[in-house]
Amino acid sequence: MNRFHEKYEEFDFTEKGDRSNLGFLKQIKMNAQINYYENKLMFEIDPSDLFAAMNNGEKVLPVDARKTYGYEAEHIPGALNIPHATMTAENTKHLDKGILYVIYCDGIGCNGSTKGSLNMTRLGFKVKELIGGIEWWKSDGYATEGEKSTKGLGVQCAC
Repeated sequence: MNRFHEKYEEFDFTEKGDRSNLGFLKQIKMNAQINYYENKLMFEIDPSDLFAAMNNGEKVLPVDARKTYGYEAEHIPGALNIPHATMTAENTKHLDKGILYVIYCDGIGCNGSTKGSLNMTRLGFKVKELIGGIEWWKSDGYATEGEKSTKGLGVQCAC
């Protein structure tokens, strides 16, 4: 049970404890949940949706926010490597600000994608963070490139 739910359950709706406003408060809670999930979808993408976007020719480009040796070992096909600690206006000035960049790192135990997403957003790019990073990409059965590449479904260009 979260803090909102605890406070909601404890709330005395009137001085006499009348719960006539219960429907209104339930709607407030529902609206808060809707806003939460809409915001998550605005800022995050899962491997399946990224794979579909790449195969459908959408203007999306994965960015590996890990250090270069991680990228060289294995990365999402077509990904750029811009380590989050080195993202600057100077080394991103050649990038198109009209496309969506999907930032990823190792997985849920790493916050490199969060740091990279924040950096790229501050630099004026449209960004989403890849849920689960490269580990969930591979877990979903998608191929990787690099020295330790894995076989799986490959991104195909339909152009």
